Amino acid sequence: MTLSGGGAALAALVAAVPGATAVTLVTVSGEGSEVRCHGREFAGGPETTADTGYELGSVTKTFTALLLAELADRGAVTLDDPLSAHLPGTADCTLHQLATHTAGLPRLPPGLLRSALPQWYRNPYAAFDDDRLLAAPVRPRSPGRVRYSNFGVALLGRALAERTGTPYPELLAELVCAPLGLTATDCAEQAPGRALGHRRGRPLPPWRIPGLPAAGALRSTGRDLLRYLTAHLDPATPALRTVRLPLAWSLRRTTYFHSGGTRGCTAFVGFDPERGTALAALANTGPFLGSRFVQTAYDTLPALTPRRGLVSSRGEDEIS
Repeated sequence: MTLSGGGAALAALVAAVPGATAVTLVTVSGEGSEVRCHGREFAGGPETTADTGYELGSVTKTFTALLLAELADRGAVTLDDPLSAHLPGTADCTLHQLATHTAGLPRLPPGLLRSALPQWYRNPYAAFDDDRLLAAPVRPRSPGRVRYSNFGVALLGRALAERTGTPYPELLAELVCAPLGLTATDCAEQAPGRALGHRRGRPLPPWRIPGLPAAGALRSTGRDLLRYLTAHLDPATPALRTVRLPLAWSLRRTTYFHSGGTRGCTAFVGFDPERGTALAALANTGPFLGSRFVQTAYDTLPALTPRRGLVSSRGEDEIS
């Protein structure tokens, strides 16, 4: 595994994200696995390495889906359980619907936007805590249709925590991160070795999302995401196979992918089990209008050399 270096793909990602001081590219292909790094964790700071941490934003949702699948495999829940069975007084949309954004819930919890506006460009979710999440009305509209919802996945994570009596961060650490050997993946807001987030070249404080951790609170490193994606390519547990339904992941042909963004970081993860390839891309600047970082990462994935014996004859469309 390469812990630092260059390469055309990394150079393309760096060019696609002006303002970032740190960029990490993880690849798994027929040529092996690599973690390639560029820049420094912050201006004048340590060089970026495979152990540099980034905010994952909505990539967190794929971890929440794996947590759901693991608890379902253990018999603690079923995918068809209604949310109200675990959070009384909510709604009868199922855990499966929450994980696939088909519950008919809005993108954000009712009431969050008003509290978010004063800190919109820094930490918009910081004032929305767990009590406010549980107090938000759950009113599904047009269930069955795909409607991307941070609110829905946040409720899913809260329901799993309620079912087990363990807070989401600890539950994820026990059932997902520890078994996969993810030693630097967690919801902690502060930790050494983190890339400092930026917006338009200006440094930002760590991302805070106390009421919706299951939707976007995770941090991780290139080294951990390599382990995470490799596990998805070669699923050794029923849970890793269940998430291919798919749960949380977007699926285009045989490519599973998800992007994420906080105010200070951008992330992309994807894997193609047919080709045996996977990719993660991380940068310490938040998404902005016209950014090509996620699209560049997505376009790089099908260009990776397939593992021996795995052949694909398809092309890829652009992300819409």
